[in-house]
Parts: sequence; C-alpha cells; structure tokens
Amino acid sequence: MSGPTAMALGPYAFEAIGFGYDGLSRKVQTPWAEVKVAQTLDQLQWVGPTSEEVSIKGVLFPAQHGGQSSLDGIIAAANAGQVLMLVSGDATLGTIHGRFTIQSVDEDKSYFTAYGEARRNSYTITLKRYGQNDSGGGSTGGILSPILNLFG
Repeated sequence: MSGPTAMALGPYAFEAIGFGYDGLSRKVQTPWAEVKVAQTLDQLQWVGPTSEEVSIKGVLFPAQHGGQSSLDGIIAAANAGQVLMLVSGDATLGTIHGRFTIQSVDEDKSYFTAYGEARRNSYTITLKRYGQNDSGGGSTGGILSPILNLFG
C-alpha cells in the first residue's frame, strides 16, 4: 500500500497516493406512487427504495504513482460479474456501505509516453447496490421481511 486507505471496493483499496479518488457521489431513489382519489388531490403512497447508485471519480498517474493495476482489477471484477463490498474509513470509524455491483468503468487516458503508456488516467466507476439484504446470509421472512419489520 502507498498510504492510508480511505475506502475499499472489495480487495481494491483507494489510497492517498497511487490508486486514489477525488470525488464520490450517491443517488438514492425512493419513489412515491400517485393514487387517484375522487374530488380531492391525488394522494401519494411511498413504494419503498428502488435503487442506490454510487459514482467514484479519480485520476491516476500510473507512471509516477501506480494504481493502474487496481483499476484493471476492478474492470476484471466487473467483467466477471462479481459483487463487491464497499467500505470507507478505518477500522475504528469505518462505515460498511453494503454490497455493490460494478455497472461501468469509464477511463480517459492522456499524456502518453513514447512507449504508449498513459501518464494520466481519469476514471469514473459507477456502482449499484446489489440488494436490500446486504448481510450476505439468508434472511428470515424473505418477501415478507418488510411486513415483519413493522412488528420488530
């Protein structure tokens, strides 16, 4: 490792130097359905969360600081359809964000050496939450879990 780990996607650690990131965005969708009601305004009914997307943006300088092998590993995991755990922080104050699928990896390489190696590689990794039950094990209730949670 080149420095402190700020975040990790599965076995791929985002570090202060090397494979780092400079931006993180999150989009959570929780739609409401309109229910027609006679002689009054339509009522809204919450239908629950439908998706969560996270985008990680960063810039690599492979010739000076490395990091390209980690990005290549994430691309390989995406091509293999692997579900990876996203965590941030350290062992004391860390946050487990859950399991995510890799939806896309965009690269923008520039400033090439005489040998064709990019000196700068800007990237965006787009993730989507794998599912509501991120515990990894079986859950009691299955499809009835939201109803059972009302009584728990």
